[in-house]
Amino acid sequence: MVEHRLHSSRRALMISGATLAVGALARSTTRPILAPPARAVTLPQVPAVPRSEPASSRFAVEPRLLERALAALDRHAARIKLRDRIAVVDFTAPSAEPRLHFLDVVSGKATRLLVAHGSGSDPGHTGYLKSFSNAFGSNASCEGAFLASDYYVGRHGRSQRLLGLDPTNSNALDRAIVVHSAWYANDDMIAAHGKLGRSQGCFAVGEDKLDDVFGFLGQGRMIYAARA
Repeated sequence: MVEHRLHSSRRALMISGATLAVGALARSTTRPILAPPARAVTLPQVPAVPRSEPASSRFAVEPRLLERALAALDRHAARIKLRDRIAVVDFTAPSAEPRLHFLDVVSGKATRLLVAHGSGSDPGHTGYLKSFSNAFGSNASCEGAFLASDYYVGRHGRSQRLLGLDPTNSNALDRAIVVHSAWYANDDMIAAHGKLGRSQGCFAVGEDKLDDVFGFLGQGRMIYAARA
């Protein structure tokens, strides 16, 4: 089923990908982009995998989670116009593991990096996400499909707003659940502490990884966050 969805995504992209990309970028930003444009990045080259192998092997994402992410991509097709690349956060994994997966649906290339979860989701700071919350003041991560929106400069520097598309993350914009960089999400935290620090529910990445995230997602693509 996963391969069927991926093949369907490829066919759809071949027919209308370019037209949709232009239209989506023109409509996706309702507020000015205050941060400078992210630099273009080149994803690490991952050897092509024969089509006979399962998609989960190619993408290194837990199969059930990948299936749910692709279902969300279809479910929110009216709002997610750019469907060539998606990001999937597997919150089953601890913060010590690179669990933010960047997936190129067309080519099958993939890469991943570290990402923090909210303190309200891990009050004992174990390194594992215990629960999600969509509630204001919870400081917890929320699950579901997010639409990557516009950039701005805020308390954490350059950041990207996220629009929650599901009932489980509908408050994401008003809660200021965003993508930003933070010192506590740098790679050296693992060697020093065996885990990352915690955010207030945001997707915090390493300080030297933010341009990579912005370059991959752009505006108008999906982040899907959940536990397998």
